[in-house]
Amino acid sequence: MTQKERQDRSKEEIYQAALEEFGTLGYNKVTMERICGNHGISKGMMYHYYSNKDELFLLCVERTFADLKAHVERDAGEPSGQNILEDIKSFFMIRESYFQLHPRQKVVFEDAMLRPPKHLAEQIQALRGPIREVNRRFMRQLVEKMPLRPEVEPQKAVRYLESVEYFFQSILRNYRDSCAAGDLHTMFETAGEMLEMILFGILRQPPSA
Repeated sequence: MTQKERQDRSKEEIYQAALEEFGTLGYNKVTMERICGNHGISKGMMYHYYSNKDELFLLCVERTFADLKAHVERDAGEPSGQNILEDIKSFFMIRESYFQLHPRQKVVFEDAMLRPPKHLAEQIQALRGPIREVNRRFMRQLVEKMPLRPEVEPQKAVRYLESVEYFFQSILRNYRDSCAAGDLHTMFETAGEMLEMILFGILRQPPSA
């Protein structure tokens, strides 16, 4: 084994240990000492590659974003435009399906997006750039096929859908109070019900005078 291969193996070992800790406890409860102690990593090896837990957390965030981007690009086809609600629901649920398969990355993602450490917020936003562009590309394709209200400009519609997608997981989790945690089919149906109200509203339009 070459020196580079040994270094890569050591860095991967540290990454997997950090992912388990951040993906179980969240950023605030993790320390470098805990990662070392729980996973048999010497402090000498740890500090040879990473100087603090912020570097490790950003590594976990970066790889989570990259894996999620690859997952979305693989599974998201171009919207058909025949059933807008189904197109949106399918796209939003792609991310949920990824986190069903990778629960630790889900905790890292939610920490980064919903509870980011203030001193890391700018770096996290920069790391989010590639997955944000994937989302925007799909949203633009979708909006081109949507029968928008005359007063709604396409750019505004894209921003609105982006905002919904950004908080979709949290909204869905709160809405589906009777949904079994591991039941993806029920979650998919609940997502459709929720998205229908988001897109079409809940109030009946008053009769015009």
